[in-house]
Amino acid sequence: MKQHAPATLRNREPIAAVLARELPAGARILEIASGTGEHAVFFAQAFPQLAWQPTDPSEEALASIAAYRADYAGNNLAAPLRLDASAPERWPVDKADAIMCINMVHISPWAATVGLFEGAGRLLGEGAPLILYGPYLERAFEPRLRRQSQGSQPAVGPPARRGA
Repeated sequence: MKQHAPATLRNREPIAAVLARELPAGARILEIASGTGEHAVFFAQAFPQLAWQPTDPSEEALASIAAYRADYAGNNLAAPLRLDASAPERWPVDKADAIMCINMVHISPWAATVGLFEGAGRLLGEGAPLILYGPYLERAFEPRLRRQSQGSQPAVGPPARRGA
């Protein structure tokens, strides 16, 4: 069953503009926490020369991604894979030319963010991009996202030290 995230319609064009500048030609893009799958389909359509690999840990999200993919006519969008960002040693991929993660870091458990960076370090070659997007400075938005993430802790590291 297709899910819908209203923010996708608001942010997909600005994200695509950045991706057009940052993604390597002919690349395989690993999308971590693909959610509904709307971004994956939009970006696969916008960048048909790139191979897109959507992932998510949630069965509901994987079903939604698969439903959107079923309606997509292109051949550059792979079937979604189950991937838990917090367990990079178990990621079901062994290489990517770029990793993209939209709207995960600010609401996920800290272990997912740490795992994202560990996994990126393992999969990406030197100079390959890790692209993150999220409302990191929208504090009023944060409580609602925390509730939606079913009790997970926000991805917040240790407090910054002044003068460091």
